[in-house]
Amino acid sequence: MFQIKWILQNLNGKRFLFFIALFLSVLTSSFAIVNPKISQIIVDTIIVGVKDSSGSVIHHTENLIPLLLLMIGVALLVSSLRYIMVIFFENSSQYLVIKLREKLYANLQKLDMRFYDKFRTGDLMTRLTGDLDMVRHFTAWIVFTIVDSIVLFVVTLVYFFTVSWQLTLALFATTPLIFIVAYIFSKKIRPVFINLREKLSQMNSTAQENISGNRVVKAFNRETYESEKFNTKNTEFHDSNLKASYTWLKFFPVLEFLAQSLTVTTIFVGGVLIMQNKLTFGQLTAFSALTWALANPMRLLGQILNDLQRFFASANKIIELFYAHTNIQNRPGAISGSEPLKGHIQFENVTFKHESQVVFDKISIDIKPGETIGIMGPTGSGKTTFVNLLARFYDITSGKILIDGIDVRDYDINKLRSSIGMATQDIFLFSDTIDGNIAYGNPNLPEEKVREYAEVADADGFIAKTTEGYDTIIGERGVGLSGGQKQRLALARALAVRAPIIVLDDTTSAVDMETEQLIQNNLSHLDYNYTKIIIAQRITSVRHASKIIILDDHKIVEQGTHEELLKLRGYYYEIFSLQQEITVIS
Repeated sequence: MFQIKWILQNLNGKRFLFFIALFLSVLTSSFAIVNPKISQIIVDTIIVGVKDSSGSVIHHTENLIPLLLLMIGVALLVSSLRYIMVIFFENSSQYLVIKLREKLYANLQKLDMRFYDKFRTGDLMTRLTGDLDMVRHFTAWIVFTIVDSIVLFVVTLVYFFTVSWQLTLALFATTPLIFIVAYIFSKKIRPVFINLREKLSQMNSTAQENISGNRVVKAFNRETYESEKFNTKNTEFHDSNLKASYTWLKFFPVLEFLAQSLTVTTIFVGGVLIMQNKLTFGQLTAFSALTWALANPMRLLGQILNDLQRFFASANKIIELFYAHTNIQNRPGAISGSEPLKGHIQFENVTFKHESQVVFDKISIDIKPGETIGIMGPTGSGKTTFVNLLARFYDITSGKILIDGIDVRDYDINKLRSSIGMATQDIFLFSDTIDGNIAYGNPNLPEEKVREYAEVADADGFIAKTTEGYDTIIGERGVGLSGGQKQRLALARALAVRAPIIVLDDTTSAVDMETEQLIQNNLSHLDYNYTKIIIAQRITSVRHASKIIILDDHKIVEQGTHEELLKLRGYYYEIFSLQQEITVIS
């Protein structure tokens, strides 16, 4: 099966160790018949005794101690080999998991925004944790159990046939029934485990969203609602678990009964054969000692199938993520030189559809190097999409986006994105120091430069008031900071990469107008040239821009300077008039 082949491929580096463990499993399972054979010899030659030519019974007691020592030696050897085998299996499986987790995580870094639009965070977390652990469990334990059971069953069966084919056939008579029951169980349990895995993913996604959005939950006093929602998902997962358990329990008594019936068969048929002088007491002892070797694989068959279905459900989820690929890839010969870009941006008849919905319809824009461009428009008009297309978070449907006269698809992705400093609308700050967050895009940035860009973003004032200044660790997503403080740190982070193109997506919406004016003034005095794109709802954020673009209904409906747009008396004029009234009233 592909899942198993895939595991063997990814065991590269520990594959030899894994096969050594499999060999030890086969070897130690084969040894299972040794001590019962010795027990047979002890019973027949020492306890029962052997008749000589005169008819006297001779008990070879001189062999008892050597045979008992041999049994102890075999037991110690098997235990030692099994100890080594378990270490090898565990070593291989842990290697596999860490290798897969690294590959999966690295692949997640490459996947485009369409992938993240499709998959829930909780589902991805389940794949990286629970599903991976199931793959490890398969490699470390299920494989061993299967090999051990098969070898034990076959070796025991062959040995039994060499001793008494009549008793062996009697014992083997129940086997077809066991396989029929196991097959029916396998068919019924597979969809149950697929559903179980989906319910776990939904529960984890609900918990993750609640934890991430805890402030919103508390702000709207929705703790009870969220608890009930989680309880619903938790109950659904609980019910799916019970359904899986009940499905197994329906078949377990049948498998257990058939396995236990082997002991009854051994005693009954073996006793008859002894009375017919077709079997010795020692041979019956060996049969009795090895009945478990037939019964145990049969008893474990249901559990093995149970675990196998869990494994296949989890492995399919991991493989889907493992082979997921991005449509945003470097073209052959992509431009990746060290020469910095100038920042000349051109949109030529750009059309973009997202999930069949038209966002842009043949828009054209020309932004000269060093220009400051303002972008405004109603909610959903595509302002943020403009930036996403520029940085190739998505690829356009048709048309061209050029930077310095070269299609953005011809640039190396790393070069392209490192040339764009972004302060995004959805601000994300890491659980790290303030210094670490500002220098995130440029880890080698000197401390004095970190402070310089913090001053440009007017963040140095509140940073100085924190407990440890720039070494203060801020909470996850910037918990403890105000909206304005987060925005200023995000702005400082965008500036710190010293990119030729700076994008400010609604970056100063949470600061007062006086602070915004200070930041805008600071930005105009940076010590390097850059093209600035400001996406905003405030007129004050864009009024001094070289050009202001108004997006609406998938198109550019207005463009020009502040004064030119006021004369048009369109969308821009309406927003200006409304904000002027608000300013006067306040």
